[in-house]
Amino acid sequence: MGNHDDINISRRTRKRKLRIGRVIFTILALLFILIGLYSIIQYKSGKSLAEGNGINPGPFKGDSIHPNYSSIENYLLLGIDDDSSGKSRSDTMMVLSWNKSEKTMRIVSLMRDIYAEIPGYQSYKLNTAYYLDGVQLTKDTITGMFGIPIHHYAIIDFDNFESIVDIAFPNGVEIDVKKEMSKEIGVTLKKGKKHLNGKELLGYARFRADSEGDFGRVARQQEVISSIKNEAFSPNVIANIPKTIGALSGYIHSDLTTKDEISRALSFALKGGADIETMTVPIEGSYGFNSYSHAGSVIEINLEKNKEAISKFLNMKLD
Repeated sequence: MGNHDDINISRRTRKRKLRIGRVIFTILALLFILIGLYSIIQYKSGKSLAEGNGINPGPFKGDSIHPNYSSIENYLLLGIDDDSSGKSRSDTMMVLSWNKSEKTMRIVSLMRDIYAEIPGYQSYKLNTAYYLDGVQLTKDTITGMFGIPIHHYAIIDFDNFESIVDIAFPNGVEIDVKKEMSKEIGVTLKKGKKHLNGKELLGYARFRADSEGDFGRVARQQEVISSIKNEAFSPNVIANIPKTIGALSGYIHSDLTTKDEISRALSFALKGGADIETMTVPIEGSYGFNSYSHAGSVIEINLEKNKEAISKFLNMKLD
């Protein structure tokens, strides 16, 4: 009799465990469905915000991956500004080098006023290359001068940058503003630690009306990247990830046919523990200033010194 009771108790226990297991499975399944629906709705919401914000950078042909550096992909990152004539100049120019085997990212910031040899044209400021013939000419100019292979590109205009910051960081991005800034940036920034919205953050990154000029501006652009990285995993930002990805797919123009490659690069760059190394070209002691009637005030650089520094920084032998 006792054995029969034990068997019944054992069966009832198993049934209860099965029922509990089914309930847990059902809850998890519903949770995943809800998360999926939320992500889809948010993604579509973000993408709809970017409608009508297309950029036309012209055709692009990137370099092939070098067999000696098969784990390295270099991305030309451009921030462009419409001069109200329908044409744009590349106000921000960076090469992001992603070494997948080392799991590192390095950013080379190129000063816009570098006096550059632009293929098919006379020499102008580096940012004029985009104005003359879009992303391909910008790529060819940078590769031709410094030997950096460029495999892909991504472009954003400054109005879209403001929108993305406001979508991704609803509470703003924390910046320690070192001095009051207002001249030619459309906002007034007071000294001290502030949470800046999209317009304010763009103004901070573009300010150059002081003794540091473009050198200070490039340093602030690198600081903005670091601050965005630090803010990227706060709870309110994580909740906005699907909407942000949707907006990015509309606001950012790239040669990549799938967004997952950009997403992988950005997700690594924004990981809490991942460091992004930066350098600025020209390097210290390798440049002087000059002025030309056709180009205005320019920075003339020692090309070999800078090429050598870039090669060492990227851990690549440059052609």
